[in-house]
Amino acid sequence: MSNKVIITEVGLRDGLQNQPKLISTAHKLEMAKALIDAGVSHLEATSFVHPKLVPQMADAVDVLAGLKDLTQSCDNSNVNVSVLVPNMKGYQRAKENGVTSIGVVVASTDTFNLKNLNMTTDKAASVCQEIVAQAKQDGINTRVYISGACVCPYDGKTPVDITLGLSEKMVATGADEISISDTVGGGNPQQIIDILTPLVQQYGADRFNLHLHDTRGQALAMAWAGITLGVRRFDSSIGGLGGCPFAPGASGNVATEDLVYMLEEAGFDTGIQLSALKAAVTVSAQVTGQKLGGNIYQWMLSQEALLKNKAAQESPCI
Repeated sequence: MSNKVIITEVGLRDGLQNQPKLISTAHKLEMAKALIDAGVSHLEATSFVHPKLVPQMADAVDVLAGLKDLTQSCDNSNVNVSVLVPNMKGYQRAKENGVTSIGVVVASTDTFNLKNLNMTTDKAASVCQEIVAQAKQDGINTRVYISGACVCPYDGKTPVDITLGLSEKMVATGADEISISDTVGGGNPQQIIDILTPLVQQYGADRFNLHLHDTRGQALAMAWAGITLGVRRFDSSIGGLGGCPFAPGASGNVATEDLVYMLEEAGFDTGIQLSALKAAVTVSAQVTGQKLGGNIYQWMLSQEALLKNKAAQESPCI
């Protein structure tokens, strides 16, 4: 199995969409630059959702334009920028703005789909299939999020067969990637094993991504369960930003710095510099006005303080 791991940074979209403070386009691009400088090569930048539903994403067009300029000025045109689209209208807007990679969502239950998309599960799945089929014709890469794959925020634990059925349907439609999404952070490693084992056996591990929230502290363990099954694609959010306005109880995504640390220490190659992520956490905290940072960020701060104290103690008296 490859030791190369692709991490998609979702802080700009999933991380910001539920923030109470409206974040300006300039500040979003400031976050993006810090992430790109750290080596992040995959960014889910925004979503083409109705601004009345998710006001934080109202500047989607401006964010994409700014990212295009940013990647050119950073001489890093290899950054993969993707967006989330809830319906065909959102897809068309994304296409018009030059997007080459999109994500669509179908949740595990009717209740969740109605709250999130105002559709039943069957309708949401049909919309996903329609968008995926159109995107294939247009040469646009597609990812389908199976939201609430482990737990529905309204109906409780999701039966494995539901997640498997939706995943298989989207693979059959031609989706390039299926993201098994623990949207409210209520899952556990055994669920990931139960879901992914038959999917990986039938379709191969390269087809699957894990999108994990850390509400109950299980995200890294669940990510490792995916690693053992050959999955090499994960989502994370800088500083643990995150939360869904339509999923009560959902806290932040697994922190990018925590995921990078675990994988790099275990011998995997993320292409992301942990020390530079520290600056990205600081920028994101300043932009949002929130106290951010995973366990590793707090550890890095403590090590920095120790070194300063040691240097002060060793300084000669004058």
